[in-house]
Amino acid sequence: MTTELDLTLTRRVAASPATVYRCWTEPELLKQFFAPKPGRTVDAKLDVRPGGAFYTKMVFEEYGEIESEGCYLIVEPAKRLVFTDCLSADFRPSAQPFFTADLNFIETEEGCEYNVIARHASAESVKRHEEMGFHEGWGTVARQMAEIAEAIERG
Repeated sequence: MTTELDLTLTRRVAASPATVYRCWTEPELLKQFFAPKPGRTVDAKLDVRPGGAFYTKMVFEEYGEIESEGCYLIVEPAKRLVFTDCLSADFRPSAQPFFTADLNFIETEEGCEYNVIARHASAESVKRHEEMGFHEGWGTVARQMAEIAEAIERG
């Protein structure tokens, strides 16, 4: 269920939920799409288990380096992946929480419906995320991820 504190994005991907899930859980695949180009993800440490670390470092010409550290809350292979920056590895509270990402991978005849719910604690956080370009940025990331997932399936 979503509320006014959530931002959502849905895309269709011509790849299986298992392949889309792989893109989100294998560091070398995640690094290829997680930053909207021309930005780059130069590091990813993924301990894919509840309480495991979700760490990325992105580099953007206009913003410099952006590091993000969080942890996984829910891990359901090829179905659902939830991670947050509200907690760090082993469920340690974060000093500056911002949002929780709830990714759902739903099988369709064409491949996968990919849904993102970005959950926030306040209307101010929602507004900030929108102003940062949530729809454009996460939309670009979804397109970049789809290209990788579809190429994997084509072999």
